[in-house]
Amino acid sequence: MVKTMHVYEGKAKKMIPLDERKFIMEFKDDATAFNGEKKAQFKGKGWLNAQISTMLFKMLEEKGIKTHFIGVAGDNKLIVERLKMYPLEVVVRNVVAGSLKKRLPLTEGTELPEPIVELYYKEDALGDPMINYYHAKVLGVGEDEIKEMEHIALRVNEILREYFKEKGIILVDFKLEFGQNEKGEIVLADEISPDTCRFWDAKTKESLDKDVFRFDKGDLINAYEELYRRLVGEA
Repeated sequence: MVKTMHVYEGKAKKMIPLDERKFIMEFKDDATAFNGEKKAQFKGKGWLNAQISTMLFKMLEEKGIKTHFIGVAGDNKLIVERLKMYPLEVVVRNVVAGSLKKRLPLTEGTELPEPIVELYYKEDALGDPMINYYHAKVLGVGEDEIKEMEHIALRVNEILREYFKEKGIILVDFKLEFGQNEKGEIVLADEISPDTCRFWDAKTKESLDKDVFRFDKGDLINAYEELYRRLVGEA
């Protein structure tokens, strides 16, 4: 019997089965915000996110972070390992911004004394609510697994903060997703791009991420291209 392999499509990416062990992850030009309430398309966005994610996955692999990245399949397509995904989003925050400023009596832009790690249940229908260890256990995710994800997330944060600092960029916060491979190892998955991170220019504090679209701050592609240029070292 031939095993049926379905295409999984999200708001910004398609996951296309390549074989029983690999997916092609295709980045779309779609942009969404506020849980899909705001939508638009930007030509070239998928290419930029694919290129940026590729560079960052390769750099993290060199630093000892195991990821699902295998290779490149096209301008906006990556080959990634099939994983059993956890229904969680792990968010690391270095600076007060976004929803954090609504929950803490701190001014936007305040640098935190140490990173904050938050857990969210990945479910659009519920608005991706924040959860804790107890909720995660009910969802079938053990405390040891969460601690491992948090440990990896904080290590990724250390690496990326220093990397972007050298590029004149502040890593404000970012979202990570994880899965489990056939060996039972917890592996970094999804993407690392301006769609899933907040990046600020270190001097001007201008956004170089999806907040440009979310809050109508300017041209999204210009912001993503500026980030890309910084990463590849172009003036």
